[in-house]
Amino acid sequence: MIASLTPLLAYLLGSIPFGYLIVRWQKGVDVRGTGSGSTGATNVMRNLGVIGFVATFVLDMGKGIIAVLLASRLTSGNPRWIALSSVAAILGHCFPVWLKFRGGKGVATGVGVFIALAPVQVALALLIFAAVVATWRYISLGSIMGTAAFPLLVYLMKHPSPPIVYGAAGSAVIIIAMHHANIRRLLMGKESKVGRKKE
Repeated sequence: MIASLTPLLAYLLGSIPFGYLIVRWQKGVDVRGTGSGSTGATNVMRNLGVIGFVATFVLDMGKGIIAVLLASRLTSGNPRWIALSSVAAILGHCFPVWLKFRGGKGVATGVGVFIALAPVQVALALLIFAAVVATWRYISLGSIMGTAAFPLLVYLMKHPSPPIVYGAAGSAVIIIAMHHANIRRLLMGKESKVGRKKE
């Protein structure tokens, strides 16, 4: 019975809108009405600077880690429930019940989930992210490429049970899908670059 509740617990944990709460606390505004309309760390940075970005990213990442570790503990490491809870935590961040299902893009929470699943592979995915951003200066492209690489790295290097691979892949698909607007702008050459103001 407890095991079957772990995805719901993960979803509710993922739904905690740290970015929204931080900006509301500091500026008294709804972060979703500014910038990209997301509750994620990058949009928080547009309102509160680097400190806001770091605080939001760390907290969102933490809820992803806790969701997976909690599922592992409550189910004695059952890979099926861990995988479902991984996906549920990211869905919670992207579609939080507390904010009428308008949240973030799942990157920071996804990083937390991925760290809990396979920390070494996360480090490699972050290297890919950094290399892409350093080369092309698109944070969104780096996020997409690093996210896409993670389940492949897990499969090739860790050889986990199939549910974990499916959970990692499902999580990656959700995060990439949430970047649909960024993908359109990238294809049109209109995506903002790091260090350059949007024209």
